[in-house]
Amino acid sequence: MSTPRSTRLRHPAPALILFAAATLAIGPATAAETSPPADLAEEGGIIVPHRSDDAPRYLQDSELDENILLPAARPEDDDPERTWSRDYFAVAAGVLSTPEYNGADGRRLVPAVYLRGRISGYSFSTRGTNFQVDLIRQRRGQKTDFKFGPIISLRSDRAGKIDDPQVAALGKRKVAVETGLFAGISHTGVITSAYDQVAFRVVALKDVSGRHGSWAASPTIDYGTPLSKRAYVGVSASVNFYGKGFGRYYYDIDPAGSAASGLPVYDGAGKKATAGKYTFGIAGAYALSGDLRKGFVLLGGAQYGRLGKRFARSPIVADIGDADQWLFGGGLAYQF
Repeated sequence: MSTPRSTRLRHPAPALILFAAATLAIGPATAAETSPPADLAEEGGIIVPHRSDDAPRYLQDSELDENILLPAARPEDDDPERTWSRDYFAVAAGVLSTPEYNGADGRRLVPAVYLRGRISGYSFSTRGTNFQVDLIRQRRGQKTDFKFGPIISLRSDRAGKIDDPQVAALGKRKVAVETGLFAGISHTGVITSAYDQVAFRVVALKDVSGRHGSWAASPTIDYGTPLSKRAYVGVSASVNFYGKGFGRYYYDIDPAGSAASGLPVYDGAGKKATAGKYTFGIAGAYALSGDLRKGFVLLGGAQYGRLGKRFARSPIVADIGDADQWLFGGGLAYQF
């Protein structure tokens, strides 16, 4: 028998949504005032630092949309003699309000830091607990940019302490190590100005640690535009697909788990590969230095996710969790 559901926090304080709305309200600058938000976030994301007790619970896995803290922007270069886009390095620190696990209605505040950079046209970045390197060098001023490279990810869902006693009774899941590839294309100068950008990318990962023993793939489309030299806003939408082993490991409940937790037996998530989660995110940035290309930048974002039917019907979601998943984040970046 399931315990009564706790009061849900379906709509946490929308400070970051208000931030995004305020950014939108600024309005585009004139052509003479607008300059490219160079290097704001070519490939963004965050990685959460280690914590001493139940740290794996706080590690954000590959489902975290990289635009949640840093919106996409095209890196430009002011040096006409340079062949490749200029070198840079950026670090950001902030906080996230996130569900305890994918499908939970309990929430946690998560401290986070983020790194990215580019050397001689080669870009690298952290995205959640991913690390990726773009092997296709970016030339100065090119409008269409292709991306391709390796990626490694740590998936930590349900790997730490879970507050709900029934989900905790099902046992912890071990951190999965996933490796794979990403590929994408972006084009600059689309609708609002010479500096707005639309991008499409696909990430494909395979578990190499023997945890869920399956795969995950995520196509994503982004659009971002500068509103002025100081302000930027971006939106992102994605679908996450998973193999059978993934659903079986994270969402199915076998008879032994049912007896331990009091939740009903469920095997629907692992019967076939499925679209497990749909997400939509919005993010904004405002340069305290007056130029998005350098100095300190305020960041904020919100992401809504909806679990697919097979995952949403799992008792850890349908009985004691929530198929609607909200994530909020904000922080401060410094780029040089």
